[in-house]
Amino acid sequence: MEVTVTKMNKFLMFKLPSAYLCGVKLRELNGSKSVVTVRYKWINQNPFNSMYFAVQSMAAELSTGAIVIKKIKESGKKISMLVTNHNGSFSKKAVGLISFTCNDGPLIDLALKRTIETGEGQTITMKSVGTNEMGELVSSYEFEWSVKLKSN
Repeated sequence: MEVTVTKMNKFLMFKLPSAYLCGVKLRELNGSKSVVTVRYKWINQNPFNSMYFAVQSMAAELSTGAIVIKKIKESGKKISMLVTNHNGSFSKKAVGLISFTCNDGPLIDLALKRTIETGEGQTITMKSVGTNEMGELVSSYEFEWSVKLKSN
């Protein structure tokens, strides 16, 4: 089964309902890039009239994780994935439509190749950048993903 934007958004609704209810949506997914959007609204606000940091974190994580899921599925192997570390920085209030973009698809290719060849777990750090509708940087995240071949 191919991993598509539509299938990932259905996955969100059933497996990550808090992200779905907050308005997190995958908009673009290919082998190298993923774009996730979330619009500031009542359900995802903080007391400072902007988007709560945890909602931004969910969207940023999905922008990296969707590529990992896609690549694992395409490998045909049983591989586990786990966020082992993350950090985020914030530079502007998140209001309006925020887009989180990850362009690190090629990084996961190498990690999956290594874990399949060696059977050893691999870690990679993927970056997601959140921008507002004017293209201004709102927040930036790094997620460390661990991938490991599952034993039969």
